[in-house]
Amino acid sequence: MNVADRLRAGILAGDFVPGQRLVEAELCHQFNSSRGTVRAALVNLTHEGLVERVANRSARVRTVNVEQAVAITEVRLAVEGLCAYRAAVNVTDTQVEELAALGRQMRDAVRSGEIMAYSNLNSTLHETVGVIAGQPVAADVLANLRARNVRHQFRLALRPGRPQVSLPEHLAIIEAICARDPEAAERAARRHVAGVIAALREQV
Repeated sequence: MNVADRLRAGILAGDFVPGQRLVEAELCHQFNSSRGTVRAALVNLTHEGLVERVANRSARVRTVNVEQAVAITEVRLAVEGLCAYRAAVNVTDTQVEELAALGRQMRDAVRSGEIMAYSNLNSTLHETVGVIAGQPVAADVLANLRARNVRHQFRLALRPGRPQVSLPEHLAIIEAICARDPEAAERAARRHVAGVIAALREQV
């Protein structure tokens, strides 16, 4: 991975926390890279919304408050609906089996209380729907939006009872796509993301 990819992965994993200063000299040492390479990586991540520039041309991990998280997720609602619609149009028999298997794994994870496993499967499902949709622009938009909101998503995943709420919503998306019902798939995806918005607002 290049420096931008490694820094992005570190932010998403929580190795770099919101508000943390990103000092070029320290990053050069950590990633064994030149200052120019590190600076270019910071510029790229600034465009993605993961990093923000502050006084004296330094940088820090962007902090997203609840209001901003809601605004970001409202955009997701529209794009997730589009992807689910297109996935229901495009899905193949093999992909139907893949989605059904994902649904079973998600049920098993919730039943056994494996919250992190369920969270990872959640991400896999959304990524898989994006691939099936055949909408690379939408997939890129969603990846960027999820990256900006990763800390809030992680907190929601750990909220007691949250998996039991979101599991039926995810299963409804899978069922509609597998049934090749675009309208139902779009409604299910939008209903799920609307639930995420409501859960985020409870944090205010």
